[in-house]
Amino acid sequence: MKVLITGGSGFIGSHIAERFHNEGNEVFVVDNLSTGKRENIPFIDDAHFYQENVQNHELLTDLVKTHQFEYIFHLAAMVSVVETVEKPVESNGDNIDSTIHLLEATRQHNTNLKKFFFASSAAIYGDLPDLPKSVEDSNVNPLSPYAVQKFAGEQYTKIYHTLYGLPTVALRFFNVYGPRQNPESDYSGVLSIINQKFLNKAPFTFFGDGKQTRDFIYIKDLLQAIWIVIEDDSTNGKVFNAGTGKQTDLITVFNAFSDYFGYEIPYSFTDARAGDIKHSYSDVSPLKDLGFRPEYDIMKGIAAYLKYNQK
Repeated sequence: MKVLITGGSGFIGSHIAERFHNEGNEVFVVDNLSTGKRENIPFIDDAHFYQENVQNHELLTDLVKTHQFEYIFHLAAMVSVVETVEKPVESNGDNIDSTIHLLEATRQHNTNLKKFFFASSAAIYGDLPDLPKSVEDSNVNPLSPYAVQKFAGEQYTKIYHTLYGLPTVALRFFNVYGPRQNPESDYSGVLSIINQKFLNKAPFTFFGDGKQTRDFIYIKDLLQAIWIVIEDDSTNGKVFNAGTGKQTDLITVFNAFSDYFGYEIPYSFTDARAGDIKHSYSDVSPLKDLGFRPEYDIMKGIAAYLKYNQK
């Protein structure tokens, strides 16, 4: 079986690539390494790795034509909210144009597809007060170009199923964490940043008052959710939340790291970042109806994450 993963050397993409590879499949990765790392996927040889931007539409079309992928995962994007605020036009090309072109190439040239997976984001909900965030019942209120672009991308995947019968599905990722997350990114997951600060005994800065809440999902639980939706035909043309259904404030997370390491580091507070939201957690009942059962609460997940890092 052949699989294409854009953004496949990044944090989440590399885990997807690793699982498919370990199951004996032929995995192709397209990644410009702007945030991903080649060393995240040492199991992918150079013949299956393309260091290219996803706006290279000719390359992606040729790959789709030639290899007739059974699974396509579109994760490549300009993922920093801050960067999309600074570069709205450029990020539109990365985050919307690339999605449309890949969908269209797949529609026109690939008759072997089992599922086209799109990585969306909980950022599209914005800061509206209703909780938990529900795909069916919550309004969306994008507060950044990134959020607008992710919403547009997932809507295109829905349209390509409705109009053209393409088997698509999108997951709105909440706050994913785990091994291979890049703490050097300017918008990395906060858990990887806190971890790096504790390792270096360096000061940590909370953006806001630290009481903002997030729905943290460990990478293994996310992979469980992904495999559920790509293997079930009833998910075609649909969008699901990918979280745990629980909210945790950042001060609690910080204290959990302190407990694990057995020491404290200095911390301070500064203004919240433009485009950030105060509170967020997911309604994952539709995913649970398909069999999703998250196994990692925040304490178990942090422990597993840090244990992996120590290895």
